[in-house]
Amino acid sequence: MKDPQQFARQVHQRLLDFYGQPTWRNPLPPVDELVSTILSQNTNDANRDRAFELLRARFPTWESARDAEPAAVVAAIRPAGLANQKGPRIQQVLRQISAERGSLGLSFLKDLPLEEARGWLMKFKGVGPKTAAIVLLFSLGRPAFPVDTHIYRVSGRLGLRPEGMTVEQAHPHLEALFPPETYYAAHLNIIRLGREICAARKPDCPACPLKEMCPVGRGG
Repeated sequence: MKDPQQFARQVHQRLLDFYGQPTWRNPLPPVDELVSTILSQNTNDANRDRAFELLRARFPTWESARDAEPAAVVAAIRPAGLANQKGPRIQQVLRQISAERGSLGLSFLKDLPLEEARGWLMKFKGVGPKTAAIVLLFSLGRPAFPVDTHIYRVSGRLGLRPEGMTVEQAHPHLEALFPPETYYAAHLNIIRLGREICAARKPDCPACPLKEMCPVGRGG
């Protein structure tokens, strides 16, 4: 029986050897990242980025977006899809942060215990474990491991998580398997693998750097 943590480290190293050390786009301030990640739900990166840029062009400060007419925010973020849902959600999050903190900033989360910081973010409607982990990892440099649809699929095929485990349960499970210092690279490289090779419908197993380690790639 293979050791799960050792197996996770091997997966990380194999992907590092294959793809190299990944670099995400320039990290955003935490409030920006939170809004961007809410916009990213159920859409692609290009639509998310377009909507975010339009929102910032229309509302140069988050205070102005918070206090704007809801219809104006909805119109600005329409490229991201589900604008009627995401617009009010973003404004509500901005209002809640302002009410609790007295200003629109999240840098204080750097100094909270990790689970307290995660819980603080997840109390907002529309902010689940993935969104919270993205803000913590990429904006605040905290050890959190976001699980998106690609990571969920790839980790299931590799046997890194039990088959029936939910996406929500996969966050603490995979955080326990991968060493914290690998979260950034492992997250980005597994996503790249899922997009380019380990596709949902037709995985290109012969091209996969993990094929010898993977039950699916080995044919069961």
